[in-house]
Amino acid sequence: MHQKQKSYTVEEAKKKLEHYCAYQERCHKEVKQKLRDLNIIPEAADIIIVHLIQHNFLNEERFAKIFVRGKFNIKKWGRFRITQELKKKDISKININAALREISDDEYIEVFNALAEKKANTILETNILKKKKKLTAYLLYRGWESHLVYSKVNELIN
Repeated sequence: MHQKQKSYTVEEAKKKLEHYCAYQERCHKEVKQKLRDLNIIPEAADIIIVHLIQHNFLNEERFAKIFVRGKFNIKKWGRFRITQELKKKDISKININAALREISDDEYIEVFNALAEKKANTILETNILKKKKKLTAYLLYRGWESHLVYSKVNELIN
């Protein structure tokens, strides 16, 4: 049985997308996908996106900054992983760089050191090479720069 999908007027879709953006910071790519999911024609989608930008519901620079803060503070991701994830969301290089500048180098290293030390203490491996490999893999997966990772691993495990 085929369900007829609800169709929205531009005004209804605007309200729906205002709520979608107000609930959580969104990037343009997510908003475009949401409009496609609602079967909004491209011409109407463009009008809605312009409306959202003009009324400050949609702001890619603000999105990037909030994304960086969250992934850095909560998930303890490094710059490399954060950059990759923002690129997947089609965020411009300019906005990515502006957002990454929000993290001071001192804070960055402090978080990295704390994460590395905490993880090193939880790895129960007795074989030194295997323990180094596990810690290295963990930190690289989180997107920390390899030069930081290798020197920290060698400092912590010897």
